[in-house]
Amino acid sequence: MDFAAMFMKVCTKNGLVFSFMLIGIITLITYKLSGLTKGKVHGSAIAIFAGLVLAYIGGITTGGSKGLASIPMFAGVGMMGGGMFRDFAIVSTAFGADLREIKKCGVVGVVSLLMGVLSSFVVGAVMAYFMGYPDVVSMVTVGAGVCTFVVGPVTGAALGASSDVIAISIAAGVVKSVLVMIVTPFVKNMVGLDNPQSAMIYGGLMGTSSGVAAGLAAVDAKLVPYGAMTATFYTGTGCLLCPSILYLATKAIMG
Repeated sequence: MDFAAMFMKVCTKNGLVFSFMLIGIITLITYKLSGLTKGKVHGSAIAIFAGLVLAYIGGITTGGSKGLASIPMFAGVGMMGGGMFRDFAIVSTAFGADLREIKKCGVVGVVSLLMGVLSSFVVGAVMAYFMGYPDVVSMVTVGAGVCTFVVGPVTGAALGASSDVIAISIAAGVVKSVLVMIVTPFVKNMVGLDNPQSAMIYGGLMGTSSGVAAGLAAVDAKLVPYGAMTATFYTGTGCLLCPSILYLATKAIMG
């Protein structure tokens, strides 16, 4: 057995271990690339974008629905990117937040959550209408997708949306996430991202956990737990409101 075949066999049998090594290499490369931008585009933002590209390549290469994890050698990436590690990352990030700072945000933080969900939903629903999806279910699903790429498919599944509409909602959420992570460092002074309270409000308005976390990491790593916390609440709020109250409201408006 030659070295390449042996290497592939070992990586396939130890998929999760290999996935950690792979992600570590990608992260190292992307942080080096971030240095070329003098920190204006954070390494995590480049890493997430690279992950999306690899997922797309893996999907079209194999015709599978799991992206890069459709290739047996990279199956461990699917486990590493699954719900268990995602929830662990969210919880561990929240442990970095100071409860006293959270209390200072108060009502403003709650208002930012509601405004963030509503504004994103309206933009997405209007876009869906003009894109040729005038039915209420499609408008609500795409609107939910603009909130986050998690809220979109949850809402679509609850309302019985078609697979293509759910795919559009996920794509809309991914585009928003990438834009937030890239734009955040450039608007930090404009919106006053220099304290935990503003980070929480920003997370509540933007909502996309990955985008907010990567964007705030480029501004100040100490702000990440606060923005990520309200962004996580945003996802939960969207999952509750979009398939229920916002669906009924859209249905009433559209007649």
